[in-house]
Amino acid sequence: VDKGLEAIQEVKIPSEPSNPSVEVVPVPDHAPDFVKTITAKMMKQEGDTVKVSEMPADGVWMTGTTQYEKRNIALHIPVWGPDACIQCGRCSLVCPHAAIRPKAYDPKYLEGAPEAFKSADAKGKDLTDLKYTLQVAPEDCTGCGTCAEQCPAKAKGALQMADQEPLRDQEAANYGYFLNKIPNTDPAKYNLASVKGSQFVQPLFEYSGACAGCGETAYVKLVSQLFGDRALIANATGCSSIYGGNLPTTPYRQREDGRGPTWNNSLFEDCAELSFGMRLSVDQFSERARALTRKVLENGGADAETKKLLGEILQADQSSQAAIDDVRVKIDKAREGLAKADDTDCKELTTLVDYLAKKSVWAFGGDGWAYDIGYGGVDHVLASGKDINVLVLDTEVYSNTGGQASKATPMGAVARFAASGKPVLKKDLGMMAMSYGYIYVAKVALGANPNQVVKAIAEAEAYKGPSLIICYAHCINHGINMTKGLEQQKLAVESGHWPLYRYNPALTEQGKNPLQLDSKEPSIPLADYVFSENRYKILQRSKPELSEQYIAQAQVSVKARYQMLKDMAAMSVA
Repeated sequence: VDKGLEAIQEVKIPSEPSNPSVEVVPVPDHAPDFVKTITAKMMKQEGDTVKVSEMPADGVWMTGTTQYEKRNIALHIPVWGPDACIQCGRCSLVCPHAAIRPKAYDPKYLEGAPEAFKSADAKGKDLTDLKYTLQVAPEDCTGCGTCAEQCPAKAKGALQMADQEPLRDQEAANYGYFLNKIPNTDPAKYNLASVKGSQFVQPLFEYSGACAGCGETAYVKLVSQLFGDRALIANATGCSSIYGGNLPTTPYRQREDGRGPTWNNSLFEDCAELSFGMRLSVDQFSERARALTRKVLENGGADAETKKLLGEILQADQSSQAAIDDVRVKIDKAREGLAKADDTDCKELTTLVDYLAKKSVWAFGGDGWAYDIGYGGVDHVLASGKDINVLVLDTEVYSNTGGQASKATPMGAVARFAASGKPVLKKDLGMMAMSYGYIYVAKVALGANPNQVVKAIAEAEAYKGPSLIICYAHCINHGINMTKGLEQQKLAVESGHWPLYRYNPALTEQGKNPLQLDSKEPSIPLADYVFSENRYKILQRSKPELSEQYIAQAQVSVKARYQMLKDMAAMSVA
């Protein structure tokens, strides 16, 4: 304190700014009128100047507007080394902000590319004769470094962090060309339910306002890539609703054909119930559409070609994305035929025909919702047997409201309302859900096993019944270097704190054990994991004996839980 007093210096404040004034958010000329008229003003904190007459009369708010924000906050961005890259797609998978993306494409699209635009021969038997580019969005990247940290070939120079400012204009031009001139990779060229394949799909959740290095958003982005074009999402209040439904910009967006997620946030506690209402509504519309289709096929006024299409739609397999897209093409053609018919049933079916295609219903939220305040609804909805997918972004603490302890907070961790460390063990949400016997349950961690994450989410959505996916999501409240967040996930799994598994009731129909244990026995002491995070080290410093007691008890629990899962997975179901 004394040294501080001695070092005080006066800083003279000039009477006027010495630097020229620039527009805070330059809006590009190609931006829609909505962005120029409303979004841009709100970004400049001039929302009170928006006239009522300029607001959408029907209340519809434009989506996909984060692309115009260009916060430009990254000090460093990843630089791609084409020769060293193994083209695994992992960097894109783990990027919390969808700011680095791959494409495989015909070499002809390189004609007219910027001089600095990079490419390499695409790797993979289905990508023969194609070019491959991995491109960063320099003004949308947050500079967290997660992509470079997780790159398997980083030591060889496949992905290295470099100063953003000298690269900004060059990479912005490259990214513009990448988005607008290079087509999306042909879906026939990759397996959607794989790490590499999923990353060729355009994210329908991008450039959110989540923390740099956020552990939640990569999971949300992945769901948007796998099912976003047909997803209906109920979102619990919390981090996922703030970065998901914030204003002035919105990260959820549509594809070029206008298809994208339907998203809604109601209350903190009723997210599961909201998703249940979405499921019931979709089921009712679908049932009515099918009933009308059968009536039209029997005696409706539609022409023969339209009836042929409707018959094929009713019998169509919709177990894959390709099959669903094929049904949609037929639906679009059938709609044209129905619109021409002068028949009451045909006219009504025109308004419902889209519901003949499969919809994907989701509930998103954190552990505060799923384990605590909204647990009653989660349990009720999962127990209903309805085809609803619940995605829990488990940060083990109430992240959005300042870091309060939840039932997901582990023993010995310090949080608000647990200043002397959480004195009891973490609630086992997955085990509780498995007890029903008909709920798909998965516990996943992107930093430990990305292949298992993709597989689990794909299996959960395909399962004809309720599903629960519990995702380890590192958080700034853990007191960690967020660049190393996925390493913390790996340590959590290696210590046994976060065992990976998939419980698929559909396997019982094949005479197989529904539980598949996807992580090995704990290979490091629990202490090696927990004391790499400040939320545990605080108690170790302030009350070392109590900390030692808690972690010792938690260690016993970790071993017992893993052994129980191991025994369950080895049981015969015959």
